[in-house]
Amino acid sequence: MLLGRLMIIGIVLLGVSFGSLYLLAVIMGAPEIQVPQTTIYYDHDKNVIDESNKEGQNRYWVKLDDISPNLIDATIAIEDRNFYTHSGFDFKRIGGAILADLKAMAKVQGASTITQQYARNLFLEHDKTWKRKAVEAFYAYRLEVHYSKKDILEGYLNTIYYGHGSYGIESAARTYFGKSAQDLTLAEAAMLAGVPKGPGYYSPYANAERAKNRQETVLDAMVANHSLNQDEAQQALQENMALQAFNEDTEPEIAPYFAAEVKKELKSKLALDERVIEQGGLHVYTTLDTDMQKKADRWVASSIDKDSNIQAALVAMEPTTGAVKALIGGRDYEESKFNRATMAKRTPGSTFKPLLYYAAIKNGFTPSTLVRSEPTTFYYDNDKETYSPHNYGDAYANDEITLAQALALSDNIVAVKTHMFLEEKTLVKTAEDFGIKSKLSPIPSLALGTKPVGMLEMADAYSMLANGGNSVTPHYIEKVTDRDGKVIYQHESQSELILDPAVAFVTTDMMKGIFDESLNDYTRVTGSGIDHLLTRPAAAKTGTTSTDSWMVGFTPQLTTAVWVGYDKGEKLNYRNDGLYAKKIWANFIEDALEGEEVLDFEPPKNVIAVDIDPQTGLLASENCPTKRLTYYIEGTEPHEHCADHPGGATEEDRKTHKGLLDRFFHWIR
Repeated sequence: MLLGRLMIIGIVLLGVSFGSLYLLAVIMGAPEIQVPQTTIYYDHDKNVIDESNKEGQNRYWVKLDDISPNLIDATIAIEDRNFYTHSGFDFKRIGGAILADLKAMAKVQGASTITQQYARNLFLEHDKTWKRKAVEAFYAYRLEVHYSKKDILEGYLNTIYYGHGSYGIESAARTYFGKSAQDLTLAEAAMLAGVPKGPGYYSPYANAERAKNRQETVLDAMVANHSLNQDEAQQALQENMALQAFNEDTEPEIAPYFAAEVKKELKSKLALDERVIEQGGLHVYTTLDTDMQKKADRWVASSIDKDSNIQAALVAMEPTTGAVKALIGGRDYEESKFNRATMAKRTPGSTFKPLLYYAAIKNGFTPSTLVRSEPTTFYYDNDKETYSPHNYGDAYANDEITLAQALALSDNIVAVKTHMFLEEKTLVKTAEDFGIKSKLSPIPSLALGTKPVGMLEMADAYSMLANGGNSVTPHYIEKVTDRDGKVIYQHESQSELILDPAVAFVTTDMMKGIFDESLNDYTRVTGSGIDHLLTRPAAAKTGTTSTDSWMVGFTPQLTTAVWVGYDKGEKLNYRNDGLYAKKIWANFIEDALEGEEVLDFEPPKNVIAVDIDPQTGLLASENCPTKRLTYYIEGTEPHEHCADHPGGATEEDRKTHKGLLDRFFHWIR
């Protein structure tokens, strides 16, 4: 009688305990599942270019319906044949494990169900203690209460470790067989299902014979579990599987400097922390053109002497959208992660002149305006300071040249004269309109680019000329989705018309002159060494200082800035270093746009084109040996004909044309 009562009390207590456990599981709710997943980065064609690989861990999440049924059956057969009938833990297996442990006086045998293993992967450490087993069982029970068997199995298959940095079956299928989990054959599935018991032991890369024996064990378990018959098992065992060639060394990253900027943008624009970026399973769709990036890498590498310690940087972007298509921040990312394209500020030299000439055209100058090129000393700061710039090689026309020639020849004297005539603050304000945010000073030498700026600032400024005067913001990310495919960020281009389109076009046309030999005078146009490389209309400007060599320019489809120099400000040897930037720029532009439609710049309505004698800036007569089609804001084009050739203009016409220069004389001494 007493024994019966005790049994009843025990049953009641057990029922109350299980009831309380169930009630507690319900009250606590579904455990939050935040499984670390690999974040994947795509280029603009949606090709994978990079993956977050935290400590060598690759994770992908795939739906259960996208996993081969062979793999599902194999896993259940070898890991937990009662998966669909138990409530999170298998009492029979637990009892057997306890007896084995007691006999050995140690923890020697596991009895974890798939649910328990999933719980351990999600929430717990992997130490073998009774406390952990108890907590693991409760987590498993909570999972069983709140999630379906399908959800649990899907989670398990996406979180277990298969070795070699592969977490989850999708990563494992790619690593071992180079295919998706849904395409695994029976033989491949049986091989992979046997790996998690000891990834370092049963991996076919670690020991092919052990892996094969383990595969046979899995196939036998599937036969015992009625997932397949003996003939199917034998056929699978005989299958010759095509194992992927595997190397623990990772392949070099595509565009590592670009990838670093993408992660910065994820933090700044989306306010994501490092953990979410690395393990959030994000899908990041970038602006990168992989083919263009490879071409940029190739031209930088092949153009510079391998033994030189000179550095280089390149940025290429769409002038209409600001989408960065290629980025190089240095010659070797592993050697130096300092991104010279985005983090450095260097003196741009004469690449700053197009901004000056834009201001000049806007304030009444034209491509035909004549200015004298000769050694000149400029007085400023109420005549307390002097500035005496020099042309490259101390070469001067010692005569008047047109503004178009001055830009094409990169004449420093004409640039500073123009700058001083406009007043120095004009160029500072103009640079701000062009998006230059670096601090500038209203000094005479600013016309020659003596104040440091960033490469992206220059690419941004030139893009405004290329697109007709609209502001653009360089960006690297087009879209980001979370692990479930929900869009959490979509780039929206915001553009505003800042520049005068007509002035921007005339300036662009003047910049095409660096490749036009008809503008040669006391020296050759600065693009003369690379003009033969170009097969499409392009506008650009070279820039050189004692420590920096630049080439910045654009076509209607692409803006590219190239910088070459030494990190510590070491002076350039122009005999060896001076042509690097120009050659990289020209070769890259041509290569990057290979196969693209050849486009020219479209003039706005209030711009007119006339044939000019390039030496005088006057209308070309029938007798002029050289004619150059030149654009002007309508109403500012010259009306006099060239007098240097028989049948041309009168000397009075030429004097009228030269009249603007007189306005300089009040401050030049």
